Amino acid sequence: MDIYEKDGHKLINSDVFDGLDLIPDGSVDLIFIDPPYNIGKNFNTTKDKWKTEADYLNWSYSWIDLCINKLKSNGSLYIMTSTQCMPYYDMHIRQKLTILSRIVWYYDSSGVQAKKYFGSLYEPILFCVKDKKKYCFNSNEILVEAKTGAKRKLIDYRKSTPTQYSTTKVPGNVWEFPRVRYRMEEYEKHPSQKPMALLERIIKASSNNGDIVLDPFSGTFTTSFVCKKLGRKSIGIEIDINYYQIGLRRVFGIHNYKGKSIQRESKTYEITNDYTQMTLFEKVLYND
Repeated sequence: MDIYEKDGHKLINSDVFDGLDLIPDGSVDLIFIDPPYNIGKNFNTTKDKWKTEADYLNWSYSWIDLCINKLKSNGSLYIMTSTQCMPYYDMHIRQKLTILSRIVWYYDSSGVQAKKYFGSLYEPILFCVKDKKKYCFNSNEILVEAKTGAKRKLIDYRKSTPTQYSTTKVPGNVWEFPRVRYRMEEYEKHPSQKPMALLERIIKASSNNGDIVLDPFSGTFTTSFVCKKLGRKSIGIEIDINYYQIGLRRVFGIHNYKGKSIQRESKTYEITNDYTQMTLFEKVLYND
């Protein structure tokens, strides 16, 4: 186990259970959870696949329950998983928290889709709270354009005084953000990195300045990175030492870990670069 803490941000290199043991119950304002999906992705030396679905679900339920214990009474929790397993997560969590929204994160894909069934172009997210009468939701911080008022400029004649529809609105439960792809500025060497824009919406909506945000499967520590940008505190747990080092660099600007350089490994291509010059691995990342 390794821990680095500075300026309200704590990064923990450990198993999720050991990391959660370090956090007092009832101390966290917001939790974002993006766990392994049990679909066979390779995370450096670890493969995201359990022997049976039951094994995966039992493992998931164990850390879900621990995470719920870490939440304050007015805390919120957002959790993702595969479309196949989300119904099981939903059934388990609804017994312990109030699920306010079932969100669809939609993205397009230029890569090859399934040929014998309809391929997946979304990932599900649950937005849950401990107390449905007392929780944080900063609607004014996450307003988006309302095309009815902003572009179509329609008039609402149902009111006593006809008024143009509002130009902004709170987002619905279908969110469209591009996936993090190889040539994007924020890309790190990780197979399922989540976009900063997705985390920004969640953190702005469900936490305030100075609140503590926990991510028990931090990956490249996007949650902690965004928290620092938005004036929140953060706790990030990650078992893989290579991803932990990425977190040290992204969150704290550290470029050397125990004598080893942790400079950014990803390449950045100019728009004029020839696609045919990329390696097969690079092409897959670019097209995915």
